Amino acid sequence: MMVKRPPPGTIPDAPGSYQFRDAEGRVLYVGKAKSLRQRLGSYFGNRERMVPRTAQMLDEAKEVEWIQVSNELEALMLEFNLIREHKPRFNVDMKDDKSYPFLAVTIDDEWPRPMVTRARRRKGVRYFGPYGHAGAIRDTLELLLRTFPLRTCPDTKFRIHENSERPCLLFHIQKCSGPCVGEIDHEGYGQIVAELIKFLDGDSDGVVLRLRAEMDASAEALDFESAARQRDRLASVKRVLERQEMVGHADEELDIFGVSGDDLEAAIQVFYVRHGRVVGRKGFVIDRVEDLLPAELIDEVVSAHYRSDPPRGVPRTVLVPDLPIEATLLAEWLSAERGTRVEIRVPKRGGKRRLLETVTRNANEEFLRHRLKRATDHNTRARALNELQLGLALPESPLRIECYDMSHLQGTDYVGSMVVFEDGIAKKSDYRRFRIRHVAGNDDYAAMEEVLTRRLNAYQEERQMPVAERPGRFAYPPNLLLVDGGLGQLRVAERVVAELGLSDEIPVAALAKRFEQVYRPGSDKPIDLQRGSEALYMLQRLRDESHRFAVAYHRQLRSKRMTGSVLDGIPGLGPNRKKRLTSALGGVKAVQRASLGELMAQNWLPDAVAEAIFQRTHGQS
Repeated sequence: MMVKRPPPGTIPDAPGSYQFRDAEGRVLYVGKAKSLRQRLGSYFGNRERMVPRTAQMLDEAKEVEWIQVSNELEALMLEFNLIREHKPRFNVDMKDDKSYPFLAVTIDDEWPRPMVTRARRRKGVRYFGPYGHAGAIRDTLELLLRTFPLRTCPDTKFRIHENSERPCLLFHIQKCSGPCVGEIDHEGYGQIVAELIKFLDGDSDGVVLRLRAEMDASAEALDFESAARQRDRLASVKRVLERQEMVGHADEELDIFGVSGDDLEAAIQVFYVRHGRVVGRKGFVIDRVEDLLPAELIDEVVSAHYRSDPPRGVPRTVLVPDLPIEATLLAEWLSAERGTRVEIRVPKRGGKRRLLETVTRNANEEFLRHRLKRATDHNTRARALNELQLGLALPESPLRIECYDMSHLQGTDYVGSMVVFEDGIAKKSDYRRFRIRHVAGNDDYAAMEEVLTRRLNAYQEERQMPVAERPGRFAYPPNLLLVDGGLGQLRVAERVVAELGLSDEIPVAALAKRFEQVYRPGSDKPIDLQRGSEALYMLQRLRDESHRFAVAYHRQLRSKRMTGSVLDGIPGLGPNRKKRLTSALGGVKAVQRASLGELMAQNWLPDAVAEAIFQRTHGQS
């Protein structure tokens, strides 16, 4: 059904927003452009260079339409409004990577109450956070109630105590001001609510000063019981403040974005700083719909975050790891939303740079946890294996998958790796590494052929043995043999398997890194495994693990080679004697230049060893 290119000359060379729709008229994707003609033209170029997710969208689309506007800002606003209205499934979707707790205040209630909640945001409630741990924010609320004694009971319980005219225990321990029994009027209660909201917004100085002044006044009046209560409330406030890291000046308002991910997904962490303190954080995981540069990804992330009702509103400054492509345009829009100037920038040094690095580390950790969660969940793994069987047209579920990769440096220290996943889990005891023996120079195809031939020959040799005598290193064939690369690597694997007569037994596939495209024999076109699918995630983890294993072995060999010397392998010259000799004479080159007499002058060195060293260093055998 793929959408057809509009006739030439019909698309205006002007700013605007465009929408791809499916056969039922549903909006699949909304975008904006400085020039609609140029931007839409890019969708109808070479499909081989497209990100699979984009190609999938075009396959499902039946028509494209556009709305022309007068300037880029109007195009941005129109895009935001259309995304909010239609929620297109191919646009960036900022899915929370977890359900975060908020501290909420029901300001529209007759007697507002604070509470910890994970519920969806609703009108008439002020939300503060989000916070990392529900337990921590509940402890914080317990401390705050000593200073801001507001009711925490639900309405039904409030009415019970109101009708009985008997307060609950919280009133007696001074964690509630007793509005249910008339111990405080609406004005006084409203002042406490206002102070709590001000405090949670990060403006704590006024509360601290008031409590300290009240404590001092009570002490001067010799009302020591009241002074003690104010002292305890002040201590509770200070303990809460200690939990909020001070990261800047008291007047600073910042949102800091950290990004980590791969070609399929990205994890986003946002830290909210108000009045110089970290007052909340939130994380998201997004699908990467298009092949975006870092600056383009940040553009999408910032746009999506602020159009989705951010919990802390719009700050004065937004810190990002890369300056968005449309930084000026976004800043103009955010300034209009806030009502004052908003700055978007990349911190280069100092405390803000360190803070950005901290947020980025949090994003890295969240992304690793996200991938690990997917990888370790049994149902997820089962679904991934089923998707692989169907998507790659395999004769059976690929319970054992082997993945191969090569590593070298300009043709030196050439190695190959084999990693194994069984039932979707890494089986490190079956990992194998290969030192390339018969390939001269830089030839990944030849190296791959050597590794696969050695592995499959070993399998054929072992299966001819009685079961009890098999060494077990290569005893089991894979249900899927995966190579890191594109069509070239696939052809090599296909040829090796065919030459060994294993084509009917061992299916092969290749995973190309650039666009995460999967290839199978019989076609030059990639298989359409949906981006974000469990199957593609599993293949990606296999490829990444094989690459890591190959690189680690390559580095090991390179390090060994670089630290080796002409003195290696001389009988009687072990590591300790070698170290002592090079230290005494001034290095390996000095030992090579030394005469036999100089060597034998080392009293601790046996004469036979000195002669062997001399023979090695002077080309005698």
